Amino acid sequence: MASAREARERLRALLTRTRRRTPAPTGSPTGALAPAPHPCARATGLVAVVLLGAWLGLLIVGSVRTPVGPMDTSMTLRPSLSGGTKINVSPLGALELDSHTAPIRLDVDVDRLDPVRSQALVEHPERISGLQDEITQDVTAGTRDLALRSCVAVVAGATALGLAVYRSPRRALTAGGLALALLAASGTSAYATWNPKSVLEPKFSGLLSSAPSVVGNARSIVTEFDVYQKELARLVTNVTKLYDATSTLPVYQPDPATMRVLHVSDIHLNPAAWHIIGSLVEQYDIDVIIDSGDTMDHGTAAENTFLDPIPDLGAPYVWVRGNHDSPATQRYLQGLKNVHVLDEGRAVTVAGLRVAGTGDPQFTPDRSVVAQGDPAERMAGIRLASALHDQRRAGTPVDIAVAHNPVAARETDGAVPLALAGHVHHRETELLPLGTRLKIEGSTGGGGLRAVQNDEPEKVRASVLYLDRTTRTLQAWDEITLGGLGLTTAEVSRHLATEPAPDSPPPTPRPSPAP
Repeated sequence: MASAREARERLRALLTRTRRRTPAPTGSPTGALAPAPHPCARATGLVAVVLLGAWLGLLIVGSVRTPVGPMDTSMTLRPSLSGGTKINVSPLGALELDSHTAPIRLDVDVDRLDPVRSQALVEHPERISGLQDEITQDVTAGTRDLALRSCVAVVAGATALGLAVYRSPRRALTAGGLALALLAASGTSAYATWNPKSVLEPKFSGLLSSAPSVVGNARSIVTEFDVYQKELARLVTNVTKLYDATSTLPVYQPDPATMRVLHVSDIHLNPAAWHIIGSLVEQYDIDVIIDSGDTMDHGTAAENTFLDPIPDLGAPYVWVRGNHDSPATQRYLQGLKNVHVLDEGRAVTVAGLRVAGTGDPQFTPDRSVVAQGDPAERMAGIRLASALHDQRRAGTPVDIAVAHNPVAARETDGAVPLALAGHVHHRETELLPLGTRLKIEGSTGGGGLRAVQNDEPEKVRASVLYLDRTTRTLQAWDEITLGGLGLTTAEVSRHLATEPAPDSPPPTPRPSPAP
């Protein structure tokens, strides 16, 4: 009995070992055992199947076409290490938004503008007021459809690939379930890290990086002006920080003792200018702001509240009247804190700097007023020069003279080292025959809101002047230029006072824009 039992046990053991054997390849020893897959290898293989299947599913069927306002778009989810949203505007380029952090990226392809919907907006501009809500609804509906379609796509893709690889329905369904869980986790991560402000800070590529922004036209700037002015101010801040960090001009480096004067002009009732000026004051540590006039458009009392942000700009504000500024404007500014109004050669000492100026003798808010022309400007300049000579004889020489019109400012040649003006809406620097340097600033308001009527919007211009604190002589200046309404260009260039003045013909004064 014992022998029979032992024989059965040996047979059972032999059969067990035989089942574990696989046919040996040609040339291999008979009966070689196939090594069982390592658990890590099995898991890695499953992950690869899930990721590849999900990606294939999204690539093949994970896209939806949806209208967004007047545009026809295609929305697609793509695997990504950094997440975000990419809006392709073929053939101009793309905008990238840091909208979320997740292993998926949302691609939006703008296919075309629908002619029917676009024409409807042109014929019925009142519909633009509801366009924001319409676009929000369109994007919400498109995103919902995309999420549903993407779920189907990743499950179908991972399941199909799992079935092809494993030939096991159970493992294929496991791959599909893991793909769905991965997509759900990615969606949760995107929702948790969603940044709605990313639409205000797009990164442009292709032709869009140097072309006018597609963020909006003149009408959208008016309707969303609060957003525009804040973001334009932020653009100034970023540009000036970049300039400080990457300046390669060792020939002149302002030290902490250097006086910094911000010259602005011709704001023309553009509220974005206050945000720009505030950013420049903070970034450049400005000591004094000098405004050479035309802060208003028509000089009416109703416009006066536009001036209320001036006391909070962070630096003393020196102002002269322009031809679009009325006596009522001047009286209102005289009542504001931290504002110094100059007229008829009056001089003040602000932050250690002696400044004198005169207001424009003409008030021409629109074309219904006949201008007196250059003779009136020259007489105002002669009176200013006389006041400057009086200040010098009294032992209180003036460092900077300010007038709105360059014709008046030229009359101060020889009476002051530096004269500032505006009015002509473009920037010029001229060394006058008797040694006075005349600096004419462009429009810090980009010509005002009426500039959108032009074919090409005016650029926003301002300058930072660096003066020696002891001698109060001009050492260098930075010219800051921003794209006008609807543009996104920005540049900063430095010039030395020791350089010869640019060869340019005398400026031909032109009236500020009027309706």
